[in-house]
Amino acid sequence: MLLARLGNLFKGFLTIFVSSVEKKNPEVLLELEKENLRTQIGQYNQGLASHAGMCERLMSQVRKLELDERDLRAKTTAHLKAGNREAAGQYALRLQTIERELAENRTQLEQAETTYKDLVKARDVSISAAKAKIEALKGAIQDLRMKQAMAEMNEMAAGMISQVGGAGDTLNRLTEMVEDERTHAAGRARVARDAVDMGDIKLKEAEQTALADQALADFAAKSGMAIDAPAGAAPAAAPRTMGPSVSQGA
Repeated sequence: MLLARLGNLFKGFLTIFVSSVEKKNPEVLLELEKENLRTQIGQYNQGLASHAGMCERLMSQVRKLELDERDLRAKTTAHLKAGNREAAGQYALRLQTIERELAENRTQLEQAETTYKDLVKARDVSISAAKAKIEALKGAIQDLRMKQAMAEMNEMAAGMISQVGGAGDTLNRLTEMVEDERTHAAGRARVARDAVDMGDIKLKEAEQTALADQALADFAAKSGMAIDAPAGAAPAAAPRTMGPSVSQGA
């Protein structure tokens, strides 16, 4: 009882293993079926050849019986015309036997020929159907392989996307680090900008401008040149002329 159960278990595992191998290698199974089909066709053709040989034997018998029939008919007619009734009667009896055998052989030959044609037709139809099924299976296997390849490529692409762009990966960490540093640097720049006293800078700028205008005015005065006063500035004093002073009592 235990051995039988173990045997059934082993057969079950073997069946599962074979089925798994067949699923993974449909091309091998298809080639095996093609070879089995060729073997079956060869065996069928051997049987068909045997049947064709029987048809040929029947045809030979029919031809021989037809010759015997003509010969006996001629002999019976000749003896009957010659008045040899006894000999003509013997030939007539043999002629009847030959005629029965000939009729039977003709019937058998007709049936054998019909059977042979039906067998040939059945073979051709079966081969055509098997070839069509094999071609369909070849196309299905090619489509299966293509779809499997596409599925593997899609799975590979999905894995790459999850590895490259997934949460917590190196690129995401690097992006977060760069963004933190950028934010920190922007904050430092803002703090430094706010710490600068723009009032002092503007005051120094006004002083520099005033000094420059004064220097330019002094230069123009010494050179006897008139310059336009800058917008919003007080008019410049007239240049003094150099000469002897006149006393009031002269």
